[in-house]
Amino acid sequence: MTTATTPDVWIYVEHLRGAVAPHTYELLGKGRELAAALGGRLIAVLPGHGSRPLAGTLGAADAVVLVEDERLASFSAEAHGAVLAALAAGGMPHLLLCGATSAGIDLAAHLAGALGAPMVVNARALAVDGGTVIATSQLCGGKLLCELEVAPGTIVTALAGAFPADAGMSTREPQVETAEAPEALRQIRTAVTRLLEPSAGDVDITRAGVLVAVGRGIQRKENLPLAEELATLLGGAVCASRPVIDQGWLPLSRQVGKSGLAVKPGLYLALGISGASEHVEGMKDAALIVAVNSDPQAPIFEVAHYGVVGDLFEVVPPLIEALKGRRAQAA
Repeated sequence: MTTATTPDVWIYVEHLRGAVAPHTYELLGKGRELAAALGGRLIAVLPGHGSRPLAGTLGAADAVVLVEDERLASFSAEAHGAVLAALAAGGMPHLLLCGATSAGIDLAAHLAGALGAPMVVNARALAVDGGTVIATSQLCGGKLLCELEVAPGTIVTALAGAFPADAGMSTREPQVETAEAPEALRQIRTAVTRLLEPSAGDVDITRAGVLVAVGRGIQRKENLPLAEELATLLGGAVCASRPVIDQGWLPLSRQVGKSGLAVKPGLYLALGISGASEHVEGMKDAALIVAVNSDPQAPIFEVAHYGVVGDLFEVVPPLIEALKGRRAQAA
């Protein structure tokens, strides 16, 4: 098993088409906090080709290690893993943080096997207590939360939306250290031939500025178009509480809450959601929360900035018509 030789925290910088993935800034913010508590440096590792301009956006890190090679232009766990493994040969960090994305999970699993390093998946909380890193990991689709002590030299994948991205954004110019591409890149056996775009039928709710959330009050799947029309008029997306997801009316990627995703939109419009603590955990940091519920005692009103006590089927249609009218006037 790999043993850490430094108190540093490394962040794997995920990027695509010349843009850093938003969750990377979440990791930088949390990594800044963890590195300070551990007495180490925060290092952003940036493999790629023509990626130097991206280094300037990573000022929250103490240093950016840039590795440039045409074989790193497209992501593959084997190629990017070879870079991180070569850097780790000079001293494994206390923690290596990756996003819990398809790329991050693939990379973390590859590295854990290659380095013999422990791995923690789907972390939604990370803290240092007396020099020991404590992680809260979300398992079994969010039905189980596991709190554990993280050994030095561990690779961690963190859920998108778990940490504030603002803490990882800085205008400071970071120190950029250039590292040579490892010889192991000559032996990689995989290559990216084309990039398949995700289905246009789904969205990343952690990046939406406006979310229209539905709960049990939506009653049945056939009523979802009402929420979808409202979301479209507001320029947002539809998400849901767990009961709606469990019915199979929306995919798991739309679930908000402790067993789903944490979201922080500018507007969160909760329709027919009671406000159980499991759900509130995932949306309480929204800038503006508006709730519609027929029960005046619903817990959702305790976190909402504005509330409407009423049947969503009586409240939403007039709202849709009002928005259509404003759009027509603007046209």
